[in-house]
Order: sequence, then structure tokens, then C-alpha cells
Amino acid sequence: MIELVNVSKHFETTSGTVEAVNNVSLKIDKGDVFGIIGLSGAGKSTLVRCINLLERPTEGQVLFDGVDLCTLSPAQLREQRRKITMIFQSFNLLSQRTALKNVCYPMEISGVPKAKQLEKAKELLEIVGLSDRMNSYPAQLSGGQKQRVAIARALATDPQVLLCDEATSALDPNTTRSILALLKEINEKLGVTVIIITHEMKVVEQICNRVAVLDHGNVVETGLVKDVFLSPKSEIARDLILPKGGAAKNFTGGRIIRLVFDGQASSEPIVANICLECRAAVNIMGADTKDIGGKAFGQILLQLPGDEASAGRIIKYLDSKGCKYEEVNE
Repeated sequence: MIELVNVSKHFETTSGTVEAVNNVSLKIDKGDVFGIIGLSGAGKSTLVRCINLLERPTEGQVLFDGVDLCTLSPAQLREQRRKITMIFQSFNLLSQRTALKNVCYPMEISGVPKAKQLEKAKELLEIVGLSDRMNSYPAQLSGGQKQRVAIARALATDPQVLLCDEATSALDPNTTRSILALLKEINEKLGVTVIIITHEMKVVEQICNRVAVLDHGNVVETGLVKDVFLSPKSEIARDLILPKGGAAKNFTGGRIIRLVFDGQASSEPIVANICLECRAAVNIMGADTKDIGGKAFGQILLQLPGDEASAGRIIKYLDSKGCKYEEVNE
């Protein structure tokens, strides 16, 4: 559905050229919930604005259903943008309009008759769970409710793609989970492709099926979320996935390994068996579990004994069991 081909975006400043996005190529299929993750300054927001040409790329192609948006006239581009809507961290609601009138706004601009505007706006507010707050103004709504109104407004033009630029960053954890669940429901029931920009791995793990990891304007890793979690290839992905942001690098002593497992392999007491069968003690430096695509995934950071003989027995045991692991303190 969406394909970025060698997209770059450079900004000229008084101190020189800023390369916000560098030669990025991505393919996002219809029906995906696609995550683009990176730390602050990685170029995430610039990249998502290149998708709907709010930022025109310096180089490259942005293909939407095979059409290069960069080659369209202003009128043609406006027509395509109705199919690619966007929600933001700051909600961007009109303070002097009720929730109902905020949802009506894009339909007003498109010339939809008023009766149809109101009918559709009410339907959308019901979808996002706010049918009882349609006459409330933004100041009377909580952060989560404001974001639900913003989502309903974004759906008013029947888009094929919904761009979410840090849409949950201003929300508390419980509200974040409810908004992500709503986005997933919209994806499944309405068939809207969702692209989520975030700096939080927990957001990607909860909702996305595929992810691209961005670092200093470059895509350093892309793939299924479960594959990136189980076996991150880039340093930035490891930092985002490891407990406490990869604090294992600061541990002293024996080697640190990251042992990962999925729901099918979590029943065997691996750590206890290591101690019993290898006659060696290990330190658990961190552990957590994730629900990715409805399946349990977990990781444990283990500090191996300092003597190589004991550490070698443990590694040999893990290999014999087919366990997935990697060293994280190299």
C-alpha cells in the first residue's frame, strides 16, 4: 500500500545541513499496524510527515497504491491526503467546538451536507466510546477522551491509512493501553492501516505486527515485532528492548547473556535446571515478559559464573536445549 523508496529529507540551517532522514526504504502493507520506533531526534516525526508529504522529501519516492505522491499536482495531492489522516500527541482539537463539531470539521471542509456530517460524526463518536460526550468541549474532556475525539475526527474522511505521531506520549499508562486497544479495533473492524510513531517499545509490542527501528535518520532494522524482540540485530533495538534500557552493560563480574523465550518454550524451568545440571549458580540481573500478538514472550538477563569452565557448561546446556540467547556485555 505504502512504499518509501530511498527517501531523504534534509534541512538547511544557519549552522549547516541537517540530515533528518537518510535514504529510507520501507514497505507497509494494507492492514498492517506498523511501528516506527527510535529515540528522540531519530527522525521519526520527519519520516511520518514525508508519508503524507506534509514534509516534501529532498530525494526519493513516496508511493501510495503505486502512485508517487511527489509527482502529483496540489489538487491531486489534497485528494490523496483525505485517504491518509493523522493524529498527534497534542490532540489539536478546536477549543471553541464541541466534540461533535470537531469531528464534523473535516467533512465541512470537504463540502459534505450538514445532515450527513452530524449523522456520521455521531456514528464515529460511538465507535470511539464517546457518544455520551458529543456536546462537551475539549476543556471538559480528559486527555484520553480528547485523543478519542481526535481519532474520530481522523476517521471522518474514510481514510485508508491512519498516521499516529506519538499519539499516546501525553497519556498515563492505563489510558495509553485503552487508546492502543481502540486503534487495534479500528484496524481490525474498519480495515484501516495504522502507522505508529513512538519512542516506547511497549507501544510497539502491544499493537504492532511489524516494526522499523530508526536511528539518526537511518532505518537500522525492520521485521516482525516478535523477531526483533527475540533477536535484535542493532544496538539501538537492544537498548530499547533490554530491561532498564540495557543497564546490563553497567554490570561487573561474569558474562551477561540475554535468554529469550516464547509461550511455547516457557514451561521448562531453565534457570533451575542450569543450577542443577550444570552445578553452577547464575545471577538473575533482570527479567520481564511481553504480550506480542496475543502470545507470551519473555527475556531474562543472566550473569554467568566468573570461571570459564562453569560458564562453558551453561552455554553447552543452553545449546543442547535449543535455547535462544545472546551476549549483551561484549
